[in-house]
Amino acid sequence: MENKSDDSYNHIINITDRKAISLSGIKKINNFDDTEFFVDTIMGQLIIKGENLELLKMDTFQGNLTIKGKIMLINYLEDSKKFKADNIMARLFK
Repeated sequence: MENKSDDSYNHIINITDRKAISLSGIKKINNFDDTEFFVDTIMGQLIIKGENLELLKMDTFQGNLTIKGKIMLINYLEDSKKFKADNIMARLFK
């Protein structure tokens, strides 16, 4: 069986009435509870926040994830190491 590279996946987010979210292009779930999901996608780290969040489906082979609950926030996180280094350099050369 042939493994897909990251380039062959699409990263798609589909939200239905703020009650469910389906994502593709998921590499792994780092951490989750009923208020927050922290996942690695092919486009970077993503945090999903809400209320009564519940993992419905995770297909690790195809990289699909489905969550139900009240979706309140979706945010891509910047690379924290790069972000800190950029801030330090900006402060030094003001």
